[in-house]
Amino acid sequence: MSEAAVPRGLEGEGPLVALIGQPNCGKSTLFNALAGFKANTGNFPGTSVAFTRSDVLVAGLPMRLIDLPGTYSLHPYDAAEQVTRDFLLSGQVDAIVAVVDASVLSRSLELTLELIETGLPLVIALNMMDDARRKGITIDVPALEARLGVPVVPTVATRGHGVVQVALKALHASRTRQSGILPTYDRDIEESLGTLIQAMPAELSVRMRVPTRFLAARLLQDDEAVRQAVGKAHPEVLTLADTQRRLLAEMHDWPEESVFSSHRHAAAMDLFEDVARVVRRTRDGWRERTDDVLMHPFWGIVGVVAALGGLFVASFFVGDRLAGVVGAPFEALMDAIGDRADTSLVWAMTRGLVEGLAGGAGIVLPYLVPLLLLMSFMEDVGYLPRAAFLIDGLLHRIGLHGKSVIPLVLGYGCNVPALMGTRILETTRDRVITALLVPLTACSARTVVILALVAGYLGPLWALGVYVLNILVTALVGRILSAVVPGHAPGLLMDIPPYRLPPAGTLARKTWFRIREFLVEAWPVLIVASIVMGALQFAGADDWLNGLLAPLTSGVLGLPAVVGVTLFFGILRKELSLVLLYSALGTANVASVMTPAQILTFTLFVTFYIPCVATIATQVREIGWRWTLVSAALNTGVAILVAATLGRLA
Repeated sequence: MSEAAVPRGLEGEGPLVALIGQPNCGKSTLFNALAGFKANTGNFPGTSVAFTRSDVLVAGLPMRLIDLPGTYSLHPYDAAEQVTRDFLLSGQVDAIVAVVDASVLSRSLELTLELIETGLPLVIALNMMDDARRKGITIDVPALEARLGVPVVPTVATRGHGVVQVALKALHASRTRQSGILPTYDRDIEESLGTLIQAMPAELSVRMRVPTRFLAARLLQDDEAVRQAVGKAHPEVLTLADTQRRLLAEMHDWPEESVFSSHRHAAAMDLFEDVARVVRRTRDGWRERTDDVLMHPFWGIVGVVAALGGLFVASFFVGDRLAGVVGAPFEALMDAIGDRADTSLVWAMTRGLVEGLAGGAGIVLPYLVPLLLLMSFMEDVGYLPRAAFLIDGLLHRIGLHGKSVIPLVLGYGCNVPALMGTRILETTRDRVITALLVPLTACSARTVVILALVAGYLGPLWALGVYVLNILVTALVGRILSAVVPGHAPGLLMDIPPYRLPPAGTLARKTWFRIREFLVEAWPVLIVASIVMGALQFAGADDWLNGLLAPLTSGVLGLPAVVGVTLFFGILRKELSLVLLYSALGTANVASVMTPAQILTFTLFVTFYIPCVATIATQVREIGWRWTLVSAALNTGVAILVAATLGRLA
């Protein structure tokens, strides 16, 4: 209902179909199955809440698909739920696909009833039917269709079952504009709804683009956004709604804010009991036994450490072998260029071009591909949410909000979406502290540096030690910040999805989707920066920059002065620090120029110092310039302290 929440960039042919569902219902998996990972991302105007959209052909007909942030209800409690609700009611949506987790159908039906009340064309994707069967839940799909008055399609999105039927039904629904059967509540609720509907002017429904009954229901739920919109034009309706809400609370002896939602919950439970049958089953074999270990208060933490350690050790061994194979042709090409780069600017820039290509193909990608593939597998198999739940307990010990675990875990993939994820935190205190900690986490770009330098020259166990150190330092800084900033950290409530074995094709496409970001956004920056580096070296300007940074590099950190330029360009992209290091040193054999202690010092500094430009820009948008400057100073101070201290002790 807020125009500010309507994103641009949705132009195109065909109806606009929105996917909506509760967290962990498989909504994004269904979207990816429909879109084939050919999607564009963006933010809702005025927010950092992201959406994903794709143009899809269904039986030769175009359809615009948008994946909205997950929400438990249309009564928003955070920014993501707010923009989801506002976008649905913006007038742009031609049909809704409600993705429902069949294994928790009773809970999912509450959101479904709310969506029917919007009056928009609706299709139900009854997802995770395989999990429902494992739990002993049998659903009468025709009966559910008859009760809701909308198409219901059983799906298993991870295997592609029912995906095409959902798209066809959504396309048909957008044309017929047929809405579902409105839920009927008990007599007291229906009488209050009727009283409000009669008192509400018809123009109000037209202006707000929603049915009158929907507005009446939202007023009985004390929806703040609807109250403001109605109160401005018709304060008498607002007064009547307050009266009706108090009467209902007195009749049922319940709090005003929960009377209507409690009746909707009861209606959802009644519907579930009518269309579903649950057979009591014994423990679910290996899944239950696995969780007994992986979710254990002690052994679960051990499992998280082992899983992360295995992830990075495996990434190193695979990446190290790939780097040797892929990098060989570029080394031969560099030998062919030889000393010509010192004779002319063209040859110097050509050498920079080759180094940029070699850096992406022979250094970054060999480590990045296995890392992202394994992370995607851990995410899709259902382990990462369990790891986040276990780490929540540790975060509590350092005084952080339980929800902070989500952006912090995301930070080890990429700091940018992690910072955007801080919007789920309710208080400014928690958002700021978490946003200051995220840039300290070792993102995938920094992980590539750790694997290539520390693991490559000092050994995989040293690399694992750097990663553990990164976690410990981040926790220590978080503890200090939490002690300085007043407030307390409530616990984390989150859904734990069942274990699933992701299909190989889906896993490969998901990994490619993430690697494509490097190919399109990061690699061109690496190439251009390498060319610029070649030109600077030819002109001797790199010596000036190295001299400017020498008090830090040579004086404080004990590094060769020539690495100063690599740290400067590393602010653009962290991979640049690694790629340009070979150019600055004049050799791909770093160990021939730098001692083991210097390699460790350089890596530790890169791991902690000022994040990349994209991260800085996101920080400014999330917490403002002042806190971003504080963050830059914090990162630099931590990087100098950790790198200088441990580097000299090594």
